[in-house]
Amino acid sequence: MSITYVHLSDIHFGQEKGADVVINNDAKERLIEDAAEQVKLHAGGSAKGLIVTGDIAFAGKPNEYADAAKWLDRLASAVGCPPTAVKLVPGNHDIDRDRLSSGCTFLIDEILSGGEARLDAFLANDDDCKTLYNRFVGYEPFALGYDCPLHPAGGIASDSREELAPGRFIRFFGLNSALICSKRKDEEGKLILGAAQRVLPSDPGVELVVLCHHPLHCLQDSVDARKYVRNRARVFISGHEHNPSLQIETIEDGCDLLMLASGATVPPKVENGYIYTYNLVTFDWCSKEDKLSVEVVPRAWNDDKKRFEADDVRLGGHKPRNLLASPNFRRGPPPAAERQPVPMAEPVPDALHPEPELSGKLPPDHVTTPEPASPQNAPMDAMSDTFQLVLLKFFRDLTAAQRLKVLIDLDALPDDWNEELTLMMERNLIEDLVKDGRLSDLDSSIERNRH
Repeated sequence: MSITYVHLSDIHFGQEKGADVVINNDAKERLIEDAAEQVKLHAGGSAKGLIVTGDIAFAGKPNEYADAAKWLDRLASAVGCPPTAVKLVPGNHDIDRDRLSSGCTFLIDEILSGGEARLDAFLANDDDCKTLYNRFVGYEPFALGYDCPLHPAGGIASDSREELAPGRFIRFFGLNSALICSKRKDEEGKLILGAAQRVLPSDPGVELVVLCHHPLHCLQDSVDARKYVRNRARVFISGHEHNPSLQIETIEDGCDLLMLASGATVPPKVENGYIYTYNLVTFDWCSKEDKLSVEVVPRAWNDDKKRFEADDVRLGGHKPRNLLASPNFRRGPPPAAERQPVPMAEPVPDALHPEPELSGKLPPDHVTTPEPASPQNAPMDAMSDTFQLVLLKFFRDLTAAQRLKVLIDLDALPDDWNEELTLMMERNLIEDLVKDGRLSDLDSSIERNRH
C-alpha cells in the first residue's frame, strides 16, 4: 500500500515584514491549491500526512506557531489527511533566542569546546537540561500536540511506524539537530546530535526514514552519525540549506540510501535562485524486488507565472520513482505472496456440548450481545484518532494557563502535588484521564477553555 506525504521545510512563519507579508501569504495560498491538485493526481485524492523538516517558525515565538497551526490545518484538509497527521522536527529558527540566558550560553560554549562528553553531562543534570530546553518553549507544546515530543534527555525527537504491506514497514525517526544552536550564527560542523540520537535501530522488515533539519556535515559527530545513517537508514531527509538535491548512495551490494535535501517552502528572500518549494513523497513496497520504493515529485514556484509547477531542475533530473535495495526488508518475514496458507484444522465435535443444527436458531445461552464500545469505556488504542485530536487541541491550541485550568477542572492533579508541572507530566495526566474513561470530559473542558 503506497502512502504519500506533502513534504515541507523552512516555512519560517513570522519572518515576513512589510509587503513580504502579502507576497508570502499569497505563495502559501497557492501552495495549498497546488498540493491538493497534485495529491489528486499522484495519490488518488488523499495524502497520509505532512512532513516538516524544521524551521516552522522564524523566532520560536508562540504566535508564530499559532499562525503555522492554522495554515497546516488548512493544508491537511486540502490534501485529505487528518490535522493530527503531521511529522516534524525542530530547526535552528525554532529556538527562542531571547531565552538564551547567560547560563545557557555558558553551557553551549562548554559543549562546543568539550564535545559530546560535556553534552552528556549537562543532559544528565535536570537543571542544566531544563536550561537547554527552555529555548524551545514555543516549539515544544506545538510539537507535542502532533505527538512529536522532544526527548528530555537528548534522545530521538519523534518516532512512528507505517505499514506498506504485511511484514514491510517504514519507521520515521525525527532528530533534534538544533539542541545546541545559539544566538550567533551556528558554525558548520559544530552542532551535536549525541549518541542517544545517532545510534539508530535495525529491525527485520522495517526500513528507517530519518528526518533531521541540519545536513550531516553540520555536525561535530558527523563521522559517526553518517556511519549509522548510511548503514541503518534507507532515507535521510534534511532542510536548512534551502538548496534542493537528491542523491542515491550505494552503501554496499544490496544496500542503498536516498539523501533528500529540501528547499525552503518560504525562503528569506525569493532571489538568487531561492524560490518557494515543496515535495510530494510517496513510499511503497516493490513486491517484485522486495525493495523500498520512494517517489519524489518536486514542485517549485514560477515567479513569472506566479504559481507552482513541476521542478525539473533542482533535484538533478532524477526519475521520480527510486527503488532502494533494502536489507531490512530481506531480513523480514517472507513477502505475503510467498507465504504458504496455514490449513484450517477440522472442528472436533464436543460430546458434552453439541453444536445446534444449522437450520435452527442458537439456544439462548449461546447468544452473546457484546456491550457496544463507547468513547467513555473504549480502550485508548481503540480510539487513537479521537485521542490524537484531543492531544493536538490540548497542547497546540491552549496556553500553559489554559492547560492547567483544564487539569484543575477535571481534578486530575494529585492532592499532594507541589512540584513544577512539565509537559510530559501533563501528557501522563491526560492519558490517565482517558484510561479512566473521561475522554469526553477532557474534550469538553478543552473546548470551554480555548475560547
